This record gives sequence, C-alpha cells and structure tokens, in this order.
Amino acid sequence: MDTEAVPAETCSICDRALDLHNRHVRFTLPDPVVDTPANELAAGSWMSHASARESVMMQVPNLGAFVRALLPVALQDGYRVTFGVWVGIHPAELRSVFDAWWRPEYRDLRLTGRLANAIPPWGLLASPVDAEVHDDQHTPYCHRSDDPLLDRVLHDEWPHTLVLDALTGSGRPGCGE
Repeated sequence: MDTEAVPAETCSICDRALDLHNRHVRFTLPDPVVDTPANELAAGSWMSHASARESVMMQVPNLGAFVRALLPVALQDGYRVTFGVWVGIHPAELRSVFDAWWRPEYRDLRLTGRLANAIPPWGLLASPVDAEVHDDQHTPYCHRSDDPLLDRVLHDEWPHTLVLDALTGSGRPGCGE
C-alpha cells in the first residue's frame, strides 16, 4: 500500500492550491448588523429563515432591510471568487421582494441598493449596487454600480494575490466559506 502524500495542484500564477481559487465566501450578516449588540436578534427583527446564515432577507429595526446577492470577482486566468453579500434596500421594497422571491416573477427581480458588506481588499461598504436574477435557482447577482471602483470590481479581472491574500486571515466576523 502506497501512503505517500499526493501534492495538491498549485496555480502557475500565484503558487497557491488551485482549490483556493474558485470559491464562495458568504457573509452571515450585513456589516451594520454585525456592529450592533443584539445583531439579528434585536427586538422586532425579521429573517426569511430560521437563522441569518440560511436567510435571504432580513429587516432589523433602525438599520433597515437587507437582501442576499452574489458578487462575483473575476481572477486572472479564468478563476472566480464569489462573495455572498447583503444589499441594503429601502424597507418599503422588502414586501414586494418577498412576494416575488418564491414565484415565477422572481426571474424578473431587480434590486437597487447599497452594498451592506465590506469586500476584501477594497472595502466598498455602502456603495450603490444593482442586482438582477441570472438564474432562478440562485440569489440575484450584483451586476453594476455607479461607484467606479465597485463597477471595476464587478467587470475587471484581478490579480490572484490581491484578492486571495485579502481573504487569508482576514478575521472578518461573519464571513465564512
């Protein structure tokens, strides 16, 4: 029996394991909620599911309404890191988003709001963002922004080291794979 360790495939660009390149990073909570003492459990809060991790929508008194979205970041050489973010929307829109979410109308859902998570390494918290449904089996995708840097993050390719270094040991609470 051969017990020799098999080396992991590494990237020719950055020498990291390839399995670190195409990955999903999901924020459990919007940053403004993380920064409050009761988090999502504040009196009067509402979540679409039993926990913040499972939820696709939430509303927290004095902070606002939030909807999940995917924010894809293209890395050089065809790799991608996809952030599962929260987008802050106007509270008056939450009911119509909820009503469409589990119906055929979901495929036409468009959101306009503000990014509710800081994205490593750029930050970008509270940047304006538009999201739309690309696949009715996924949460909406962030696809454009009036903020020039966020729009570049969404449409340019980025160096592996810039993005992957920012994720390694970022220590961001509520941000996990």
